[in-house]
Formats: sequence, C-alpha cells, structure tokens
Amino acid sequence: MRLDKFICKSTELTRNEAKKLLKSGEVRVNGEVAKNPAMQVHENNDITVDGQTLTARTSRYFMLHKVADSICSNVDEIYPSVLHFLDVDRAFDLHIAGRLDADTTGLVLITDDGRWSHNVISPKKDCKKVYRVWLRDAIPTEKAEALIEHFTQGIQLQGESSLTRPAVLEIVTDTDNDTSNINVDNRANEVLLTITEGKYHQVKRMFAAVGNRVVGLHREQIGEIKLADLSAGEWRELTAEEVALFN
Repeated sequence: MRLDKFICKSTELTRNEAKKLLKSGEVRVNGEVAKNPAMQVHENNDITVDGQTLTARTSRYFMLHKVADSICSNVDEIYPSVLHFLDVDRAFDLHIAGRLDADTTGLVLITDDGRWSHNVISPKKDCKKVYRVWLRDAIPTEKAEALIEHFTQGIQLQGESSLTRPAVLEIVTDTDNDTSNINVDNRANEVLLTITEGKYHQVKRMFAAVGNRVVGLHREQIGEIKLADLSAGEWRELTAEEVALFN
C-alpha cells in the first residue's frame, strides 16, 4: 500500500493532508524519516507520526448493482460516480475493482484493499467475468459454432498487437433469468460472454471485430460472486467467504 494511503486509513486525514504531513518529516517507517507518499508499506512495518504508532483501519469490501449513466470513478464527470450510491463513511476513499463503461450496468466490486482488487482485475489471476450482451444483429444458427470457436481462439482487436485471451461465448436461446430490471430496449440477439481480462471497451470491441455491435451490456458475475437478486442501485457488504475468494 502507498504510504499516503496508509496514513489516510490510519487517521482522519485526506490524501492531500497526508502528503503535507509527509513533507513535514514527522512520519517514520521502521525508524527512518519517510517523505515519499508513493513509498510501499505493509502491515508489519512500524509506521509512526510524532512517536505515535499508526494502525490502519480494517479494509472494506462491497458489491454494487451499477445503473446506467453512472461512472466507475472517484471523481464525478458528465455522469456521477457510483460511489454516491454507497451510504458508508468515507466512501470516496474506496476504489472500484474492475470498471464498467457509463452505459454498462451490473456487478461492480468496491474496496480500499489494493492487493485484493489486483487479484480481481489481473489477467494472471484468471478471474472470470460474465457479461450478458445484447447485439444489433442476431447470430445465424449456421455461423454460431464457428463464431464460438473464434472467441475461444481469441479475437484480434483493432490497435492491439496480440489476440484477446480465450473467451467463452454462449448463444442464449431461452433463459430462466429474470432480466426485467435491466434497461435494454432490444432483448433479442442475446448472448453470454465470459472473459478473464479487461481491455479498454473490450466486449464492445470484440463484437465489433466480428462485424456486430453491442447495444446492451450487463455484467452479472465476477469469479464466483454473482449479482443475483441485488436490484439496480442497491449494494451490500461482501461476506467473509466472498472476500476470501480473492485473497
């Protein structure tokens, strides 16, 4: 964890106030004066301010059903941050583990534990993300098998030097899932896509690369954590068992 973030998790200081404190020379790490806010520290380091040992607050973990026209950012832009939906103290000290586009809905995981979120988003961890996708054009039955194989082999995205990691494409012909709370005008041409990486606009670019267009996108699962019956805009804390999935 960055030293300035550790200070914020151990005090009521803001990030800017923590940086000012570091400049003052009052912070010591294992007995040595530390002024670099980006210095990496760990729980077993002895971090003090004016002789007083700092202890970071317990990390927090949440899941949220993101609505359309909101952004996965700590700063409001054209659309508001999803962190406004969390009715918790210091919500904007948290960050999103795996972002969604403004028009994409569904599951987002939110935490202040950087190592945990790294395990969620790093392609090396092979964490599966499941998206329900609505396409402009239906996939012809006679082309479905070849397209499924194409996604398994990897898709060449425009501007990328290598193929995407293997993805699982499933054509949805009949579903028992209740998607009535998903804001999608055209519910035909529905597929499920499972990927293990998160390139910029990846799902949309993958279908564009095969001559189709995404008209609706909804993430319903990350690893073993499912959105389930959490309604749009609702959130809850993750259970200890859910948190342990990415430790």
